[in-house]
Amino acid sequence: MAHRALITGAPGFAGSYLAEHLLECGDSVLGCSPDGLWEKRSPQELRDRVELVAWDLGSPEGISAEARRSIERFAPRWIFHLAALSVPVDCGSDQPTPEAGAVNVEGTRRVLELAGSLGGVVRVLFTSSSYVYGPVDRRSPRVDETAPLAPRRGYGRTKLAAEEEVRRAIDRKGCDAVIARAFQHTGPRQGPPMMLPEWAEQFARGGPEPIKVHTLNARIDLSDVRDVVRAYRLLAERGGRGEVYNVGSGTSRRTGDILDLLRSMADPDRPVVETRPGSKQDPIADTTRLVRATGWRATIPLEQTVADTLAWWRRQVSQGGKQRPPGEEIES
Repeated sequence: MAHRALITGAPGFAGSYLAEHLLECGDSVLGCSPDGLWEKRSPQELRDRVELVAWDLGSPEGISAEARRSIERFAPRWIFHLAALSVPVDCGSDQPTPEAGAVNVEGTRRVLELAGSLGGVVRVLFTSSSYVYGPVDRRSPRVDETAPLAPRRGYGRTKLAAEEEVRRAIDRKGCDAVIARAFQHTGPRQGPPMMLPEWAEQFARGGPEPIKVHTLNARIDLSDVRDVVRAYRLLAERGGRGEVYNVGSGTSRRTGDILDLLRSMADPDRPVVETRPGSKQDPIADTTRLVRATGWRATIPLEQTVADTLAWWRRQVSQGGKQRPPGEEIES
């Protein structure tokens, strides 16, 4: 069944892949961004097929009358709320920066208010983050949706506060919303400072200099963005109202092993230097609830994700591209 979907943050990394997936499924898509413009890296097909409206979610002035009219005419039945300040270093260390709070928390409240004002039942899919979880033990890093919530940095704190906005809208205003806690995801079109694109860009540009990595001994849950956006649509269609779902690979991967895979494809003899040596254990997703609700499974192997990302960066370099497109979700 086709649906009418509004995507906040449509030009972003995950937002653009979600728009592509929705179009492939026969859905109609309207997007929004702070200035109503696409990114330079945005595929031409999206520019041709998806209208963007200008809406700066962090602005206290709220949505303009023109943008509201455009959304009302479109009459979405689904809203995918992906727009956020999502590079953790930009969101503050211990406490959120004012900008992160304005966009990630107040912006979420504004999206929920819009959904409630449109009339009829509008389902909101809010993309939260695995960064809302507390520290995990290396011997048992897997977390389900009931694991303790104890974010340590500004980014995770804003995402948890935004989740609370969603719960209040559900409890007090009858909002139909689902929360997706996304674990790390990557792929073509993602930019530094995210892990894989930062490495792939260095390999693509060539040269004798060592590849700079933070640490080779972090263990993370890493998915392909194209698998992740499939989960988002399935949750909009089949997720339970008010439920929270982990979206991740469920596999613990060592960053050094991911780098070795990339090196084997790009330049096995290129030296590597760690800039922040040490061990780190991130939460690993228990996706039992997601699989039971939707039947979703990750289908894209890590080898394809790495190869596609390297190929994308090689194209950027060959075309003389010096742009460093903004990343989305989780720095490693």
